[in-house]
Amino acid sequence: MMHAYSEYYLSDAKKHLATAFDYAINKVGIEADIFARFFINSEYARLFECGSPQVVAGMSGYELASEIILHFYPLKRLPKKVQFSLAKSQEYWAGWALAEYQWYSARSFRDIFEHISLPEIINMYPVYHEMDITRFIEHLDEVCSQLGTETKLKKIREANGFSQSQLAERSEVSLRSIQMYEQRKNNIDKAQVNALFRLSRVLGCSIEDLLENPLAI
Repeated sequence: MMHAYSEYYLSDAKKHLATAFDYAINKVGIEADIFARFFINSEYARLFECGSPQVVAGMSGYELASEIILHFYPLKRLPKKVQFSLAKSQEYWAGWALAEYQWYSARSFRDIFEHISLPEIINMYPVYHEMDITRFIEHLDEVCSQLGTETKLKKIREANGFSQSQLAERSEVSLRSIQMYEQRKNNIDKAQVNALFRLSRVLGCSIEDLLENPLAI
């Protein structure tokens, strides 16, 4: 299986995402689902997914969380950096386990959170934190492999209030192509880049947001 990035960075990546979640949720007081949304809508989620050494290894979890929070709340005063503790919170475990799963599966964080929320992952702590990580991975694989009836393209299109015809007209991508992508009869991951670009521009999202498995191509 192709992993998201080199295993060389995995230990740091797990520790830093774990610390970021723990700090943002428990020290800053941001709700878990809100911070998860901040994370996937920031550039750091994409850089983390690609294994950018600057992000997965070069930034501490405290720095990662601070950068994400200050992007959305520029004037927010953040508490001081927390000291290392042997006692790990369930939020810390959730970040640690999630980083492992993202590396293992090469799925985007957005894709993962579309199938299971961060609060749901945190609530898995009592059952899974003492198990081998492979049990957690197997469970998330099962959850994330369950295809919904709607593709990402359809979800984003409907969230923008476009009909298929309106999207076709504005993007200059044929109505038939859009229908085939949304019905999964054509694989959008193999669509031409110029078509994906036009769709993403109209929908106000990235090309990766439209792909069903962006890191597998």
